[in-house]
Amino acid sequence: MCGIVGKINFDGPVDAALLHRMCHAMRHRGPSSRGTYVTDGVAIGMQRLAIIDVAGGDQPMFNEDRSIAVVMNGEIYNFQALRAELLGRGHTFSSRADTEVLVHLYEEVGERMVERLRGMFAFAVWDSRRRELLLGRDRVGKKPLFWSRRGATVWFASEMMAMLQDPEVERTPNQLALANYLTFQYVPDPLCAFAGVEKLPPATTVRFTADGHSTSEYWALDYEHKLDNAPEPELEEQLRELLWEATRLRLISEVPLGAFLSGGIDSSAVVAAMAHQMSEPVKTFSIGFGAQDFDELRYARIVAERFSTDHHEFQVEPEALSSVIPKLACHYGEPFADPSAIPSFYLAELTARHVTVALNGDGGDESFGGYRRYVGSSLPARFDWLPRPLRRLIPHLVRPLGEGDRLNSNRTRIQRLALTIAMDERDRYAHWMSSFHATMHGRTFTPQFARSLGDWRANSLLTDRWAASTATARIDRMLDVDVHSYLPGDLLVKMDIATMAHSVEARSPFLDHQLMEFAASLPAHLKLHGMQGKRILKSALRGVIPDTILDRPKMGFGVPLLHWFRDELKDLPAEVLLDPGARSKAYVFPEAVEKMIREHQAAEADHSLRLWVLLQLEYWHREVVESPLLEDRDLVAVAHREPD
Repeated sequence: MCGIVGKINFDGPVDAALLHRMCHAMRHRGPSSRGTYVTDGVAIGMQRLAIIDVAGGDQPMFNEDRSIAVVMNGEIYNFQALRAELLGRGHTFSSRADTEVLVHLYEEVGERMVERLRGMFAFAVWDSRRRELLLGRDRVGKKPLFWSRRGATVWFASEMMAMLQDPEVERTPNQLALANYLTFQYVPDPLCAFAGVEKLPPATTVRFTADGHSTSEYWALDYEHKLDNAPEPELEEQLRELLWEATRLRLISEVPLGAFLSGGIDSSAVVAAMAHQMSEPVKTFSIGFGAQDFDELRYARIVAERFSTDHHEFQVEPEALSSVIPKLACHYGEPFADPSAIPSFYLAELTARHVTVALNGDGGDESFGGYRRYVGSSLPARFDWLPRPLRRLIPHLVRPLGEGDRLNSNRTRIQRLALTIAMDERDRYAHWMSSFHATMHGRTFTPQFARSLGDWRANSLLTDRWAASTATARIDRMLDVDVHSYLPGDLLVKMDIATMAHSVEARSPFLDHQLMEFAASLPAHLKLHGMQGKRILKSALRGVIPDTILDRPKMGFGVPLLHWFRDELKDLPAEVLLDPGARSKAYVFPEAVEKMIREHQAAEADHSLRLWVLLQLEYWHREVVESPLLEDRDLVAVAHREPD
């Protein structure tokens, strides 16, 4: 696990000192060593977190005549089989590291190498003979990769703050990206919060030459072809085997490893699979809050006791929030407002004291239908038999009820149901996934900001994906949309940044592409059946993990922002967002912000998520857009800890 960075100038030289500043900006991703490669117009670097072949796996790595160089962030779980195959074809290896298979696989099949890889990765291959740069990203987007091109110059980096160390990279906010952020809490690929920069989408490669560049998508899930005739017990057995195998592959490590344990089904299943395949107790790590509604520690303890794990816990206090916000902004590099980034950040910090690799349950919901919204967003469809004019009246009829004081209150749910009854399926789902939903933009966005967006449609990120999906069942279509949006744009970004900020590698068995392909092929009723999600996953794990875990309501990795912004941290939103110099005033009416703060503190509505979205936007401007460049004196303190 590492951070990679580079600058290619097809027309001139590059600055080696700049490469070191870029590496230093993401040194937390790889404190074990730094590797650089600087030649004619090429500067490629990486920060290494040593996991496999600790002694001999430093990067960049080269082929036999050093005409091809590669740097990679991630892990290739089938590297041993690929290595044996490549040795049989006459290739010579100088290490036991997984990264080296990329060099020789590229020699064999070129850009199609990605089709052979099983793992999580973002890589850069420089082919000096052809003067070509190839960037690639894993199928679901576990590992990030930013890139930019201006004329003959190309930049790439695992984190935005590394790229911003080059003064030639402009820091102009991308208005379209920020509009999507305000709507969905994250900036979706290929957009970046900075104009002129892009994020490489999952399952995509991009090839650069002096004459231009081209992208190619190499993988997508198939929801059309179903295992309709297979007996359910056989499917359950196959599911367990795939999950156990995916977990086994992710236990390959030369450093200590453990698992994040929330007490939910997915993380509990991963811990079960680890416990059945490890000779020593699994180290498990959990986090909680003082608020009972958000604390899952009691469930995590049940699983820890069941599998006799070496269990560790941590509790987040509201006082820690004000100090962590600037850190979050710096590490994410773009505005990012999933509140669960807070406990994820602290959980990774706790974990780093004990292990270097941590497995988690990410991806289970998006494959097997675990979110409550999969049930909730289908409820309005029951009213589709009503004439559309009548459905359009319903929101006006229930509006006098007002909003509830909590997002999960009955009044709030009634308002949301009434508002979405008149929508079609695509817009309904987009509404469920929005913080500042489309109906709010007119009274929230400033005129200048709104004009800068042109004909942008607020819901297009999700509605376009909905229309493009070939899935026929509603649940499969929602899963398809989430795999292309929420999963890579929110969940995987959150986990990558939280863990890498503390030099921890996160591995996700549920995101194994073979397991995901199997899940996509399952009939829809085995995922969502009536009001029950994850039907087949639960039945496959019955008897393996406790019934208490399988049958408990889904809680989610929530944060008590509602209470914090009314009690311990009630002054924070006003102090930051209503400050005369607040940068968020360029996007959102101050009067609208003041109204949200007033209504939230009076318990007239729950605006906690929207206030958090605006706070993160504000701190992104302060800590990232306006951050100073690293200077040479900033690098001296770590020169001896990070050998070149």
